[in-house]
Amino acid sequence: MKYDVAVIGSGPGGYVAAIRCAQLGMKVAIIEKYPVLGGTCTNVGCIPSKALLDSSEHFHNASHTFKTHGIELNDLKVNMAQMITRKNDVVKQNNDGLKFLMKKNKIDVIEGNGRFVNANKIQIFPSVETDGNEFEEIEVAKTIIATGSKPSSLPGVEIDKKRIITSTEALNLQEIPKHLVIIGGGVIGLELGSVFARLGSKVSVVEFLDSIIANMDKSLGRELQKCLTKLGFTFYLQHKVTSVAAKENQVIVSAADATGKKINLEGDYCLVSVGRKPYTENLGLDKAGVKLDDRGRIVVNENLETSTKGIYAIGDVIKGAMLAHKAEEEGVFVAETIAGQKPHINYNLIPGVVYTWPEVAAVGNTEEELKTAKREYKSGSFPFKASGRARASMDTDGFVKVLADKKTDEILGVHIIGPRAADLIGE
Repeated sequence: MKYDVAVIGSGPGGYVAAIRCAQLGMKVAIIEKYPVLGGTCTNVGCIPSKALLDSSEHFHNASHTFKTHGIELNDLKVNMAQMITRKNDVVKQNNDGLKFLMKKNKIDVIEGNGRFVNANKIQIFPSVETDGNEFEEIEVAKTIIATGSKPSSLPGVEIDKKRIITSTEALNLQEIPKHLVIIGGGVIGLELGSVFARLGSKVSVVEFLDSIIANMDKSLGRELQKCLTKLGFTFYLQHKVTSVAAKENQVIVSAADATGKKINLEGDYCLVSVGRKPYTENLGLDKAGVKLDDRGRIVVNENLETSTKGIYAIGDVIKGAMLAHKAEEEGVFVAETIAGQKPHINYNLIPGVVYTWPEVAAVGNTEEELKTAKREYKSGSFPFKASGRARASMDTDGFVKVLADKKTDEILGVHIIGPRAADLIGE
C-alpha cells in the first residue's frame, strides 16, 4: 500500500497529527503496536490517573469535610475494585472514541511494530511474537514519528511490577497500600501518591533534589509540600536512593542525605517515578538516517523535521515538556507544514498542570528563569484564603502569582496553586 503520510504511534501527538493530515486531504495510515489507540496518555497516564484522582477526592471529602458541611454519613468505605472498574470504563470510552475518529476520517489503523526499511518504506511486524517473519510493508511519502516515552528507572533498581512498580502498575492496584514509598517528587509520583494518601495510605516521597515539582516555580513546590504534608505525606528531600529490595509483601528503600546519613523506609509498595525516557528502540531509525541526541531524543529542526527529509518527529520523543497537549500542538503543526501551510507554535504559551489537590498550574516563565535571564520583572501574589469563594468551599490553601515585565507590564508568567487551578490557567 502507498500512503501520503504514515504516523507511528497513536498517542495524543500521533492521533491528532493523523486526523489533521486526513482533514487536509492526505491518505493516512497510523501504526500502533497495542490493540488500543491513545498511547500512554489515554491508557496508562493522564486519563486513568485523573479518573482515580477524582474518585479518591470524592472519598476524601466525604470522610473529611462532609461533616462540617452538615452532611452525615455512616460506614464510609472504599470499594477499590469498583474504583478500578470505573477508571477502566473511562479509558474504554476514550479508546472507542478514537476508533470512531479514525473511521470517520478514513485513516487506516495498522496494528503492529513499525520499522523503517528506508526513508520511504516501513515494515510492520506483529506485536505478539509469531513463528517466522510475517510482516506487512507500506510505502510512504512522509512519516511522523510519535512513539512517545516510557517510565525511566534508576540504575540498580529492578522493577518487578509486583512490589516495585511504575505508574502503569500503580493504576491497577487491587488494594490500598499501607505504606507507599515513592521515588521521585515529580508530577506523576505526587498525583498517584495523592490518590492513595486520600484513601488512607501512608506515603513517603524520596527526592534527590531540594524541592518537589522542581521544574516549576520554586514557590509552587514549597506550597504544595505544605499541603501534601497536611494530607499525610512525609518528604525526604536531597536524599539519594542507594538500594531497593523486595521480599514477599515488603519493600525496603534505602537512601542517604547529602551528609551521608542513611534512612531505611519499609513499605508494601515502592513506586518508581523518576521521569520518562523517549521510546526510540526497534524503529530502524538508523536505516532511515534519523539521528538521536545524547539523551536518546530524536533531533529535529524548527519545522520538527528530522535529519532525514520527509521524516518528522513530535511529542515525547523530541526535546521539550512531556505533555499531551504539547504533542497535540506539534501534531497539528507538522500536518499543516506538510500541507504547505505556515503554522507556528509558541512553546511559552503551553501550560503545565499537576492534578493534586490543591491543583498546581503554570504558564510562561518561572521567577528563577527570569532571574537567570536578568530580565527586570515585578511579582504580585494573592492568597486563596483571602477569597470569599475559596472560604465558602473550604479550599483556602494556595495562591496566585503573576510575573510581569517591570516597564511594559507584559505578563511573563502565571503560577497558581489552589482550587481549580487547571481550569483557571487557560485564561
